[in-house]
Amino acid sequence: MRASAFRRLARLLDSDPAPVSPPSPPPDRPAEHAVVDCGRYVDGVRRSGRIPLADAPRVLRERHGFVWIGLKEPTREQFAEVAERFALPPLAVADAVRAHQRPKLERYGDILFAIVKPVRYVDADEVVDVAELALFVGPRFVVIVRHGETDVPARVRAIADSDPALSRKGPLGVLHQVMDLAVDGYADAIGGIDADIEEIESQVFGGDENDHAERIYKLKREVLEFRRAVKPLVGAVQKLSDSTDPHALGPHFRDVHDHLMRVADSIENYDNLLTDVLQADLAQVSVRQNRTAMRQNEDMRKISSWAAIALVPTAIAGLYGMNFERIPGAGVPYGFWGVCVVILALCGMLWVLFRRNKWL
Repeated sequence: MRASAFRRLARLLDSDPAPVSPPSPPPDRPAEHAVVDCGRYVDGVRRSGRIPLADAPRVLRERHGFVWIGLKEPTREQFAEVAERFALPPLAVADAVRAHQRPKLERYGDILFAIVKPVRYVDADEVVDVAELALFVGPRFVVIVRHGETDVPARVRAIADSDPALSRKGPLGVLHQVMDLAVDGYADAIGGIDADIEEIESQVFGGDENDHAERIYKLKREVLEFRRAVKPLVGAVQKLSDSTDPHALGPHFRDVHDHLMRVADSIENYDNLLTDVLQADLAQVSVRQNRTAMRQNEDMRKISSWAAIALVPTAIAGLYGMNFERIPGAGVPYGFWGVCVVILALCGMLWVLFRRNKWL
């Protein structure tokens, strides 16, 4: 028994080990599919060409200029590589990927995270189209995540390429330009809404008897959506305008804040104005309904009056049409004409009574 056990042990040691399958390489992160731009700015000038995303950390180590990365609607997996290379805060990354966030400004160490919602007013449909931009502003990089349709990042990039003064302001200058163009878009949307409200007012108070409540309510809902994109941004810009750091572009952000406050005030005024116009339209509809009901009541009174007058000859004729031998006035020579005179007299009395009561 002992010898057989040693022989089995020897065969086990002499046999070849089982092959071990090599670990599968990690799948490539498809971050490049979501990146729409990755450029480097040095001394206010963009270096020619687009740098690969993998080279962005190496460029940052050179300590010259800053890196600009733009992404469009990335998934969590696509944005993971960017977040890892730039050490972006996880909570802000989750908000940037998930979208549908309120405008805000948060600081994570030396990184600013901002949510800005540019809008455009589609006048044909009377709709406020709201997009969303999530910006990570670091000391030497800016990452912009776009959700929805907006040309603000492209316009800021065009300004930076043509005006070295903006690029020299660094990533914070890009944030200022994004907010400035977004607020300019708010002003354009205010102009479109103002024109539509004037048109609605002229229709409601100009004698147009159509029901405008649906259009007013729809425009009021769009104004409320517009307010959700503007009002929270006021506090974020206020934080930047109150900064004492000269590199924070405080005076420029104060100018943006002033324009934003005017837009916010206009939105509040339009919201209140639409509420008043809606109440006026509903009141006019109620008045028209009351007038219709009154006309219907008048018609019913007239019909009832004529029916009551017609009931007199009908009742008398029906009474004399009964099969009796002794009918009052039947043996009198002028009995028939006497009954006719009585019918006419009763009908005349009813007509005079209804006219006096304004039923006829």
